Amino acid sequence: MPINDLVAGQNTIGAPLVRTEPIQERSAARIDALLDAAAEVVDEIGFDRLTTAMVAERAGASIGTVYRYFPDRIVLLQGLRDRAVLRYRHSVVAAIHAQSPAHWWNAVECAIDAFVGMFRTEPGFRIIRFTDAERAGTAEEEVSQDVSFATQFAEILADEYGLPAGDDLAFRLEVVVEMMDALINRAFVVDPAGDERYIAEARTVAREYLERRYDSGR
Repeated sequence: MPINDLVAGQNTIGAPLVRTEPIQERSAARIDALLDAAAEVVDEIGFDRLTTAMVAERAGASIGTVYRYFPDRIVLLQGLRDRAVLRYRHSVVAAIHAQSPAHWWNAVECAIDAFVGMFRTEPGFRIIRFTDAERAGTAEEEVSQDVSFATQFAEILADEYGLPAGDDLAFRLEVVVEMMDALINRAFVVDPAGDERYIAEARTVAREYLERRYDSGR
């Protein structure tokens, strides 16, 4: 599976928006502006206190414009979360293309470094847990077709680096995702730049966990 498949077909804004109107260039720009405003508000006061009225005021838009794309605050937060996850996936793809890692662990490091980078640069990302976003789906009648990051990344590591393909690899990468989400979130609880001790330990934990199972040097 090519690394570009990490972002191919991923949902940027959540299924409810697709029903509202086709996502033309102008609509996409409006949605981004609203999500930018929501991210600023979330960083300032948290997602629990965010309201659609706050987002409208911050974006300089009418409340009707907000409701046109986001029927309620839950859908708005879902849209912010989905965009952040997609941007993370793009960051991983860009890092791997730029660095062309020769070993599977270096590819995993690209994913970890991109995750840390999102905490440092992406507004709102610290508030929205990545694992919650990965597990979240749409309503039962509209089951999401998106594949989890761990499952897709497992296929990439198998295809590009020769790790044994299958459910075991996907499961172990899922475990790594859970560990990284917890440890890197902890790194940013107090320090806005990230506590390097937690970040370094996150890399060590991930590497030791995976190399214990895939230590053939491939």
